Amino acid sequence: MNRIESIYNRLLEYYGPQYWWPGDTPFEVIVGAILTQNTAWTNVEKAINNLKPFLEPGVLHGMETDRLAQLIRPSGFFNIKARRLKNFLDWFKRKDFCLKALEDYSVEELRKELLSINGIGRETADSIILYALEKPIFVIDAYTRRMFERLGFMVPDDYDDVRRMFEESLEEDTRIFNEYHALIVRHSKEYCTRKPLCGACFLRDCCPAGKKSIEK
Repeated sequence: MNRIESIYNRLLEYYGPQYWWPGDTPFEVIVGAILTQNTAWTNVEKAINNLKPFLEPGVLHGMETDRLAQLIRPSGFFNIKARRLKNFLDWFKRKDFCLKALEDYSVEELRKELLSINGIGRETADSIILYALEKPIFVIDAYTRRMFERLGFMVPDDYDDVRRMFEESLEEDTRIFNEYHALIVRHSKEYCTRKPLCGACFLRDCCPAGKKSIEK
């Protein structure tokens, strides 16, 4: 068993399944993935609640951008995010607003199309692919980078190099990719915070940063 896999098993044993990403429908998950850029999930939840009566692709596509921006105001950067949502919906309309139509796309094809949409970056595209479309791709975020640097990994600078580091160390399994990312987020909020709680962390025995912190 490699070290990345071992850490996954320890996280899963400690926290249990996380049932992530929260959302009643795949489309709601997509909207959440776009809104969560540069903000806390609690703010996204408020915006999603405002959108609940309108959470159909065709309805949001036909909505005035200013009206959409006001509804998603709690998510922050609401004017920018409203335009990003509209850009996605313009693309999605060309697919007849049909998620099933995307099932035949390979991960690479789907990712290329999503990244062609103005305002959709790699983390957002990968979140849509993994959580909404349930295709195997590992999502990398700031929590992942911070946590694994502290754990002593040589984390590459490039997003896709980090993604491949995880994908090559794990079985290609949507469920595992989903769970692992959710567990990283959970652990980064519980222990591996900006000011880490190394003394109480159950991974401190395999964490160079944790050992160093305790020695001080």
